[in-house]
Amino acid sequence: MRFGRPPRIGRRSARRPPDGLRRFTPLAGFTLLELTIVTVIIGILASMAAPNVQRVREKALVARAIGDMKAIEIELNQYHATNMLPPDDLTAIDREGLLDPWGNPYAYLRIAGAGKGGKGAFRKDKFLVPLNSDFDLYSMGPDGQSKAPIAAPVSKDDIIRANDGSYMGIAEFF
Repeated sequence: MRFGRPPRIGRRSARRPPDGLRRFTPLAGFTLLELTIVTVIIGILASMAAPNVQRVREKALVARAIGDMKAIEIELNQYHATNMLPPDDLTAIDREGLLDPWGNPYAYLRIAGAGKGGKGAFRKDKFLVPLNSDFDLYSMGPDGQSKAPIAAPVSKDDIIRANDGSYMGIAEFF
């Protein structure tokens, strides 16, 4: 035997559905405090990632400059092999308008066959010894400034070619 009311048959739309059948809405149950905490956590994580992204971007720009300089070096060496001397400037190999990743033109200075008069402008290491014996090729780096000795503060961020091409990289690490 059954006790209690018999089940109702018919429309139930006017009544609220039982707890287990309630529809879930995306923001149901989240308070303003919870949303604020999540937003703050996301902001902290983003601020921690920003320096790493900037560091990777700087490395990519340096790598691009080194790649450009290696391509120019190959063309200069081909010109040198054909004409027995490096060119006077980059117009001989059609690279005079090429800009480094920071928007500055690449600097080139012929050393081989230039005579004693031009030796004052050659790039030099901390002992004031010229970096190359054939030609100087470098980018002035992010600051766009440079001086002949690479130990100068404005030259430390330059991307240089040294030891006749056996080193290409940041002047500070040479």
